[in-house]
Amino acid sequence: MTTKIRILLCDDHPLFREGLRAILKDQAAFEVVGEARNGNEAIERSLALRPDVVLMDIDMPDLSGLEATKRIVTARLPGRILILSLYDDEDLIARCLDAGAAGYVLKDGPTSELLFAIEAIHKGERYLSPRALSMVVERPRSVGEGTSTRFDLLTTREREVLKLLADGFSSKDLALKLSLSIKTVDAHKYNLMRKLGIHNRADLVKYAIRRKLVHVSAIEAGQ
Repeated sequence: MTTKIRILLCDDHPLFREGLRAILKDQAAFEVVGEARNGNEAIERSLALRPDVVLMDIDMPDLSGLEATKRIVTARLPGRILILSLYDDEDLIARCLDAGAAGYVLKDGPTSELLFAIEAIHKGERYLSPRALSMVVERPRSVGEGTSTRFDLLTTREREVLKLLADGFSSKDLALKLSLSIKTVDAHKYNLMRKLGIHNRADLVKYAIRRKLVHVSAIEAGQ
């Protein structure tokens, strides 16, 4: 008889937990052994139930899912943690991985992806949903090094160009401000877009806002 993968559900929304439980109940390979409504309960249930996989929400009261993940990993419990989140923010994804999470799946993804991710991390693998994967740089790391994001790949000059582009500067204005040729400015623009996986100025502005390099009020004032 095949041993089922024992799962702990951690989310502060009862309806979401109920939906997860219903999905997993239909899978012969899975067994939901418990639920938690906040980070503190997630730690307590992990200690008491010792699940194989912990499905962890980020935003929970009392103690966040990120902090709960850190404490569960520090306690060296057997369960591997799969983050379920609404957010595709690269810094948050990197922080979750650095905290010891084995995977990161977005809540608006397909059910099949969640099921695959659970099986993958139970086997000892790491799983990131495609959108999450695009936010971080997967490469071997030395002990103590943090997970790299795409922003980490940018040079100081490229970050400066990014901010000024988001602030509304044209290539000509950028060249004058930075004492560069327009050709050099265009080269910086090409490189930062390539590194970020962004192909137009509108998305560059959105990215800069998410990174808090520029504020919406500042953009609106310049229009």
